[in-house]
Amino acid sequence: MKLKELLHAIPVLQVIGPLEVEVDTIAFDSRQVQQGTLFVAVRGVHTDGHLFVGKAVEGKAVAVVVEELPEHTDDAVTYVQVSDSAYALGVLAANFYGNPSQELKLVGVTGTNGKTTVATLLYNLFRQLGYHVGLLSTVENRIGEKVVPATHTTPDPVALNKLMRQMVDDGCDYCFMEVSSHAIVQQRIVGLKFAGGIFTNITHDHLDFHKTFENYIKAKKKFFDDLDRYAFALTNVDDRNGNVMLQNTVAHRKTYGLHNMADFKAKVLESHFDGMLLQIDSHDLWVKLVGGFNAYNLLAVYSAAILLEQETSKVLVALSEISGAEGRFETVRSKNGVVGIVDYAHTPDAVENVLETIKNLRHEGQQIITVLGCGGDRDKTKRPEMANVALKYSDKLIITSDNPRTEDPLQIIKDMEAGVPVEKKKNTFSIADRREAIRAACHLASPGDIVLVAGKGHEKYQEINGVRHHFDDREELEKTFNEQ
Repeated sequence: MKLKELLHAIPVLQVIGPLEVEVDTIAFDSRQVQQGTLFVAVRGVHTDGHLFVGKAVEGKAVAVVVEELPEHTDDAVTYVQVSDSAYALGVLAANFYGNPSQELKLVGVTGTNGKTTVATLLYNLFRQLGYHVGLLSTVENRIGEKVVPATHTTPDPVALNKLMRQMVDDGCDYCFMEVSSHAIVQQRIVGLKFAGGIFTNITHDHLDFHKTFENYIKAKKKFFDDLDRYAFALTNVDDRNGNVMLQNTVAHRKTYGLHNMADFKAKVLESHFDGMLLQIDSHDLWVKLVGGFNAYNLLAVYSAAILLEQETSKVLVALSEISGAEGRFETVRSKNGVVGIVDYAHTPDAVENVLETIKNLRHEGQQIITVLGCGGDRDKTKRPEMANVALKYSDKLIITSDNPRTEDPLQIIKDMEAGVPVEKKKNTFSIADRREAIRAACHLASPGDIVLVAGKGHEKYQEINGVRHHFDDREELEKTFNEQ
């Protein structure tokens, strides 16, 4: 594709060199530059792409996009100056792959908790309704039935548009994707056309990146501010910041909720470990998911499906048949009746939601034993709060490692221990080895007790000092249960 065509809809400040050059690939990492590459110098969190313009030119880039022109230019290279290269990258990637989001009905899901479940449920629901569907999630990306491993909640613009082009070429009608706050701020979704956006909730998370809760809210809100008037903006009206998301959007504003007045309403009639009876807009249905938080997830999915003009009766039947995302309230039972639960909950609010659900489901005399850690190189302020919330509902808590990354696991544990009330210390244990922590929880459990292993959910690894080692919470639970 010609560089001139790629620059469509991008405000250009200055061009040095011809615009008729042929571009074969786009890269923002100089290590991926080859003959025929357009290199985009993006200012990232850890490094500035402008430092690698020279390396990109040496790698035979035919053109570079920059915010600041280098002191010396090469006559064999076209230099394009823009005010915002991250924004330009999104539009360039969309143009390069033929704007695939315009050929799909693309729905984005944002919020602190529930993004993966809502996106996955929508994917499963629409497949059940007979459509060919794409999925972009934390757990995995899917093009129809084909699985493409996920590395980020929201991929970079080049990977994102490439995946959507593959979806279009494969015949997909819809794509459901998680939209992270990082992706919004870093402009990874620039250039995409959304048919709708869904807000689940917002609680304490990612303050290591956003610095303040206000910035975090603004990041989520920007997604809805940028929707066009043909899209829908669907928000959880029961969340105290739910209506904030709709303040400045020109999209069709719609609400869902269990408690407040809303366009779409639901109520939990019965709840059990294997499912619950829901009433959605006066229709009763049995679903395979559990807990109030999943009632919100299912209601969001139902609401989005109706806004996408699906038939109500077919949507309700399909909802009663589908399962949730991997690593979200997954149950494993031992031979002697201990109930093990694996959940991705890794924020104070998510931990509280899961444990509150378990507490409401348990019978008298059943203990709740929780295994919980916090990730390294992430928001430290939530660590004591996580432990405190866990002890609010648990009879025993084992504090352990999550993904320590480059941090000392013992220091992370110490940070969490600061949230343990004096009267709860006798019921709190610290075991740095996650495998041993899970084993200890299972051995502490009597028949009928409940063991929650929280924090990692679907993840099949543990990251220690930059190295990922195989580790699967469900696998470890099953292994220990089989030994008992």
